[in-house]
Amino acid sequence: MAKQDYYSLLGVERGCSQEELKKAYRKLAMKYHPDRNPGDKAAEQKFKDINEAYDVLKDEQKRAAYDRYGHAAFENGGMGGGGGPFGGAGGFGGFADIFDEMFGEFMGGGRRSGPSRGADLRFNLEVTLEEAFAGKQATIRVPTLAQCDTCGGTGAEPGSKPVACPSCAGIGRIRAQQGFFTIERTCPQCGGAGRVIERPCKTCQGQGRTRKEKTLQVQIPAGVEDGTRIRLAGEGESGVRGSAPGDLYIFVSVAPHRIFQRDGANIYCRVPIPMTTAALGGTVEVPTIDGGRAKVQIPAGTQSGHQFRLKGKGMSVLRSPARGDMYIQAVVETPVNLTKKQQELLREFEKAGEHDKTSPESAGFFTRVKEFFEDLTE
Repeated sequence: MAKQDYYSLLGVERGCSQEELKKAYRKLAMKYHPDRNPGDKAAEQKFKDINEAYDVLKDEQKRAAYDRYGHAAFENGGMGGGGGPFGGAGGFGGFADIFDEMFGEFMGGGRRSGPSRGADLRFNLEVTLEEAFAGKQATIRVPTLAQCDTCGGTGAEPGSKPVACPSCAGIGRIRAQQGFFTIERTCPQCGGAGRVIERPCKTCQGQGRTRKEKTLQVQIPAGVEDGTRIRLAGEGESGVRGSAPGDLYIFVSVAPHRIFQRDGANIYCRVPIPMTTAALGGTVEVPTIDGGRAKVQIPAGTQSGHQFRLKGKGMSVLRSPARGDMYIQAVVETPVNLTKKQQELLREFEKAGEHDKTSPESAGFFTRVKEFFEDLTE
């Protein structure tokens, strides 16, 4: 039995608005609702038919397909929801729908129509340790595919616009019968966009985007670490024919410093200490990462490798008012290029003896060495 025309079923004209369609549907739905017609099989069937008709006509894509192909758009091999054991009103929406329900999330989400979003871009940005400490606003220039100025991203010559794809009636997907199953795939003519361009833009050849260099301002936060990734949403390549743009990812690297070494929020600095200062005590002045200076008290008898902590003089901490610490590592410098007078003074110091008191570490070491060889000869 042939199905009744959906427009006639709802009592509306083919060119009616969505508001007129909704009004007609509500009136009929109230009239034939099963609660108002208990036991009336004819009213029950009528209620199902008007629901089926409204379900198709309220959807712009389904309505376009129905206007072009009629009921055949929703039968096996047609453009719509599919018939047979997997289609029809109240059915399962076709084999492709079942496949998407089962595997759509695993494969990256449900079905998509239209051109895919633009590609994401990567930009490598090197900053100094001082810039990483204080933060900065950097100006970068990124070569990319940006929206075409001539056509405004539509891909169509000015004065024209894309039209509904004749192959898929604007849906972006087509269905084909493969034995027992109905297989749905992206429309090959429009690439899933549902629209085709009859008069392509001469500037971008219908792509809606052209090669350009984009200038951007990037805020580098204080405390940024080497390898930090900053995402600028929507600043990647423009999508084809007005589809969503990709993102831009800024990968920050911190250049090595000639004085400081960084470990997280802390800063380390190796400071050569004259032998006399290490032996007698004194002070040394060291630079800090914020551009200042700090005096460090060196106690008498300081040895190489000894560390002095300057609290709160280290790096900024990302998204925090706190700062790390600075560690000064003493490196006692042995004198070189001595004058005769200096050599004589050192020899006098050596002759004075009592090395176990003035150089306890070396004295203790050689005592242990002596005991080691004595044990071997016993």
